[in-house]
Amino acid sequence: MHRRDFLISSAAAVASTAVFGAALPAQPMLKKSLKFGMISEPLSVLDKFKLLKDLGFDGVELDSPNDLSPQEIVNARDKTGLELPGVVNSAHWKLPLTDPDPKVRALCAKAMEQSLTDCKLYGGTTVLLVPGVVNQNVSYQDAYQRAQTEIKKLLPMAEKTGIKIALENVWNNFLISPVEAARFVDEINHPLLGWYFDVGNVLRYGWPEHWIETLGKRIMKLDIKEYSRKKQQDEGLWKGFDVELMAGDCNWPAVNKALVKIGYSGWASAEVPGGDRKRLAVISQKMDEVFKA
Repeated sequence: MHRRDFLISSAAAVASTAVFGAALPAQPMLKKSLKFGMISEPLSVLDKFKLLKDLGFDGVELDSPNDLSPQEIVNARDKTGLELPGVVNSAHWKLPLTDPDPKVRALCAKAMEQSLTDCKLYGGTTVLLVPGVVNQNVSYQDAYQRAQTEIKKLLPMAEKTGIKIALENVWNNFLISPVEAARFVDEINHPLLGWYFDVGNVLRYGWPEHWIETLGKRIMKLDIKEYSRKKQQDEGLWKGFDVELMAGDCNWPAVNKALVKIGYSGWASAEVPGGDRKRLAVISQKMDEVFKA
């Protein structure tokens, strides 16, 4: 190689390294949220929002449908500056989309329409939805087909509102590998459908960083919780969740590295046992530690 060509090539390599190196931050850019039901203080909606803002939270997610006054929620949002990034559908466990009874599935769809409407009113972007349940009465194959069919029916309403449907990975015996979870939404192939990835829920049988890398851009939002495999083995499956953030088996540095790798930035919502102001302050602090891990 001639010296001139070498210099040009070297300069291009340096420039490329600078550009692409700068594009990858050391930590993912995350906004801190939690679930409204985690607040046990006997306060008005406005004062609950003020409390969360004082404790350093950027947002809060509500269940929907709910019995709260829509105007009260919007007023509290506007007065405090606390954002409402999305809502959690409140009917998907009692009325699963994969139920054998079409009347049950229709009720879930109706609840989802209300969730999409509420989310738009609140200024959010996603409705969290459990895609279905596999059990003794619902086979895996039937659940897969019903879930896709019912979700496709919801997409026109999602398009009308501009709100995304974010499927959550839960202990529902369904879509229990990241490869399958990715394929499920890819087969529907719609920009308003993706995943609300729950970090703690996969620690029972996998590693969240693997899921993150596989799901990639399909991840719309994150739920943050911890899990202890030792407590699971010693005390039972659900006892694995009885551990503070940063004190379980989640490899948070690996999770953050995977989030950076896929270019995720956005909301991360705590879904852990809540409580009073003191407890919520601890959660806020632990969330900060997770973000910096």
